[in-house]
Amino acid sequence: MASTCLIIYRQISTSAAFHGKRNFRLLQLFNKRGSRQFKKERANNPNFDVPIDRRGLKLTGRYVNGKWVNIPEMIPELIVPSLKDFHLKPYVSYRVPDIVKHEYTAKDLFDLVYADKIKEDYKNAQLGPNGEPLNPSEYEKMTPEEAKKRADKTGTDLFQVKKI
Repeated sequence: MASTCLIIYRQISTSAAFHGKRNFRLLQLFNKRGSRQFKKERANNPNFDVPIDRRGLKLTGRYVNGKWVNIPEMIPELIVPSLKDFHLKPYVSYRVPDIVKHEYTAKDLFDLVYADKIKEDYKNAQLGPNGEPLNPSEYEKMTPEEAKKRADKTGTDLFQVKKI
């Protein structure tokens, strides 16, 4: 006689939870993904909700009334020096000794710009009673505001530091 008793026990399933079905709405559809209809709709509408992935390239224009317009200011310009009479070779040997430079300090800057002029003025008795020069150079004539403006100009080595 056969028993109709059903034994319920816990199972482990090795198949995927959705049996191979995935929710593709959550995936990002970049250039090669998607159906032909999806690609056609994206090509016809430049403001499609899924943008075209440009892989890091910057655009050189904008869409104006559905038409692409190049903007010359957005096109990158590469400035490369001429190496016509350049005699160095592109290889640097590993046997070259290490060059160690000390930190450039305010004293080094003072010695470079002002020290020689002050020594010459002292030797030639061109200093006033308070130590000011009788014949000031271009740098000595500047006011602090002019010096700050000159230091802030493009091409200087002064970097902006966030003040806390």
